[in-house]
Amino acid sequence: MKRNLLASLGAMIIAVASASPSIAQAPQPVELKGDVKVRQRVVENGAEKQILAEPKVVVPGDTLLFTTAYRNVSGQAVKNFVITNALPGGVALAPEGAAAQMVSVDGGKTWGALGTLSVTGNDGTKRPAHAGDVTHLRWILTEIKPGVAGEVTYLALVR
Repeated sequence: MKRNLLASLGAMIIAVASASPSIAQAPQPVELKGDVKVRQRVVENGAEKQILAEPKVVVPGDTLLFTTAYRNVSGQAVKNFVITNALPGGVALAPEGAAAQMVSVDGGKTWGALGTLSVTGNDGTKRPAHAGDVTHLRWILTEIKPGVAGEVTYLALVR
């Protein structure tokens, strides 16, 4: 499972970092680069602290920080730029901060705040969606001026 999750994380980074596959397509005005780190506790000089490290080995319960960095490489402002990230298999959106995200619980068909969405259970009844149901996250950047860079992030838990 660890290798499958790491392979999945690697595939996510590649997918986020590359623009849509294209043949003879014009250069994209915004470059994207994905990254993932694992949150670890370490003890230094007798004090415990948290660090972010490369996810060489992850286990259920580990917290991962996913980052998508963006940079406008064009000479013009880019308006209403959308970044959409699918959650890799083997992870669930962490509850902390989930309420503030624009999410989908149906594979990207519908979007909203987590508290406004519902899912249908195996028994056919609807229930409120929770962080573990999230399949995708989305950010809409109203304007990215030329040369401007930034990043969007989310936390996920290894299942």
